[in-house]
Amino acid sequence: MEPNPNQREESSDMARPVRVLIVQDHPLLGAAIREFLEAEPDMSVCGVVRTGREAIAMASREKPDVVLMDHWLPDLDGPGAAAVILTTQPQVAIVFHSADDSEEAMLDAIDAGATGYLTKAATAQDVVNAVRRAGKGEILIPTALFAKAVQRRRVGALQDTARARLAARFTRRELEVLNLLAAGLDTTAIADQLGIADHTVEWHVRHLIEKLQVHSKLQAVVEAARQGLVEL
Repeated sequence: MEPNPNQREESSDMARPVRVLIVQDHPLLGAAIREFLEAEPDMSVCGVVRTGREAIAMASREKPDVVLMDHWLPDLDGPGAAAVILTTQPQVAIVFHSADDSEEAMLDAIDAGATGYLTKAATAQDVVNAVRRAGKGEILIPTALFAKAVQRRRVGALQDTARARLAARFTRRELEVLNLLAAGLDTTAIADQLGIADHTVEWHVRHLIEKLQVHSKLQAVVEAARQGLVEL
């Protein structure tokens, strides 16, 4: 009986090795990872790069199935590179492999779209297993950690909305003056920077103090920072 063409296609897909791009800024570690991944018959390393920008370019060219991504890179950090890669290749699985075992680093990776996060304490077999599972489309992030990432996104979105509503209470010029106050400039320096008169700066400052419901320039800056309008 003639074999089913669909069965042949499925068999071919199953036999194709998982193509892995390694992003690791330590050359010796990158070479070691490449060696033990290529020892696996179902894996093929399509490249080893050391920077985030190289990772983006290589991913675009080689179309890997899995990117094994370090968190801290010389130029663009791992989450930043991952986010760019996933905008054009959303099917790619990105597994982080980093010395940074902080929850903040893990949440940043999840926010960028990572499907897994391993620390450098992971064994070679742990890395192999994670790459293999990611290549099959599995999500390796613990549920509790994923839930925290979702909650952080929700809180961040609410904070952005609140900040935007607060900023809408001020004119563009008032916000410019506020940011220059936060940068430590005095009235004359602000006036020179904005090309306006000293008394006009003082007029804007009075409005800022009133709107922020404080009693001085310093309190205005502190309150604006507390509400996320400026950074100190």
